[in-house]
This record gives sequence, C-alpha cells and structure tokens, in this order.
Amino acid sequence: MRAERHWQRARQVSERARLEGALVPLETRLLAIPGVEPFVVRQLLSSTPRHLRQGGPRPNPFLPWDSPLEVDLLEPAHVLLLNKYPVQEAHLLVITRDWRPQAGWIESSDWQAVRQVSQDTGGLWFFNSGARSGASQPHRHLQLLPRRQGEPSCPLAPLFLAQLAGTEASWNWDYRLSRRTDPHGGSDLEALYLAHAGALRLGDPRRDSEPLHPYNLLFDDQWFLSVRRVREHGAGFSVNALGFAGFLLCTEGSDREWLASHGPWSLLAHVAAPRP
Repeated sequence: MRAERHWQRARQVSERARLEGALVPLETRLLAIPGVEPFVVRQLLSSTPRHLRQGGPRPNPFLPWDSPLEVDLLEPAHVLLLNKYPVQEAHLLVITRDWRPQAGWIESSDWQAVRQVSQDTGGLWFFNSGARSGASQPHRHLQLLPRRQGEPSCPLAPLFLAQLAGTEASWNWDYRLSRRTDPHGGSDLEALYLAHAGALRLGDPRRDSEPLHPYNLLFDDQWFLSVRRVREHGAGFSVNALGFAGFLLCTEGSDREWLASHGPWSLLAHVAAPRP
C-alpha cells in the first residue's frame, strides 16, 4: 500500500490555496448523452479560464510559479504544483523549475521527477506535447490525477488492459500501448517513451531537436499509451490527452448533436493521426 504522501500534502495545500483565492476549480456538470459510454462527458459551467481563451504570446505562469500552489520541491530541478484550474481535487503538475519547452523532448530528469511522485502516489498521468495536442502552456509540465489503490485510473483503462490481454480489438488511429513493468519505481518509463516515439515516427532525441509531430502520453501503474495527433479540435471539442482516457469537456462551441450522432470514437479518430 502506498503512503500517498504527495497526495495528502496536495489536499492540505489545496484547502489553503482555495481559501486564499489561488485555486480556481472548474465548475462542471455531468451530461447524459446516450451511446457515449464508457466515455464521461461533462459540460463546463464556469467561464473559460483566460489562459485557454487568449491568443498570441502567453505569459508563463510557471516563471515564477504561484507559491500558494506549491506542494513539494522535487530534486534536483522540478517542482510539484497544484493545477490552478483543477479538473478534480489535488490535480497535480510536475514542472521544470527553469524554462524547458513543452514541445521539446521529455528528458531523463523529467522522468526522475515523475518517479519521485509515483513512488508514493499513483493515478492517471498525462502529457500534451503542444498546442495541436491540447497543451495550454508552453512551459514543460506533466499532469497527475491521483487515484486510490485498485481504483481505475480512467474510463478507458479496462479497454487498455483488455487490448494488452488480446481480448479487445485495436483502434484505427496511430498509437502504441504497452504494459508497465515497474509500476512504483518507474524505471521503465523513459524506455517506453523512446520506444513509442520511434514506433510512431516522432523522431529520436539523439538527432532531432524536438519531436516531429504532436502527441499525447497517458499512463498509470499498469499501462503506457502514446497517441500521435494531427489536430486539437473536432466538432467544437478541444481534445487533449484526457480525451483518449475517456474524459470529454463540452464548452459553448461544442456540437453535442454531432457527438450523439457520430460518437466519441469518431471524435478521437478525427483528431488522432490515422493508422499507417
């Protein structure tokens, strides 16, 4: 059983940050749309955060980061923060203390920081490599939605495990799905990342200054998923990595009738690169 030290600390910091006004949780409601199961679709009720609306160059909220949101310093070069606009309680970010581009390669030091957190806190990790894969900030950050031991990390997790067991058909977009071998230690993460990057033709950090295509990562203790992307929007829905976990957010411009008619799998196929 994990000690959940970082998760417990995050809940304590979250309560203080909320009282100080440093935390702005997104207000949503669950939508009942027939035929979208197992996807979970929520409608955004609060106003869209400014950093998701404004165009042009954006100020970097992580240089410096908002100190009331700090959960822990991860040695030697990262910090664990609360997401200012959380989708759940204790929505966490692992960020670099110095500038590193979100569109660059995830480095060994980034995986080391992830390992420090995952040794005591599990859940759904995800990464959006740039604007076309749903990233809202240019400063490198990986995100974590903590989960209890034995709790499914996301709505599509049972399907991922079924695919790994050979009892579920694969999908028609360009992705790679692998089983984790070191769930708590995390020593397998970097090797899986690089292997998937090669298989998806994203490039190689030894010769390419940055990945050649946008992509999403998702992983928990049992599986690791990489998806190559071609666009961020479909039918008015902004789709980041969480879309491929089974979570969709409906905003003012989203076409709910299209989603009900075509289904969420068609939405994912629209924003992901097609299978070669």
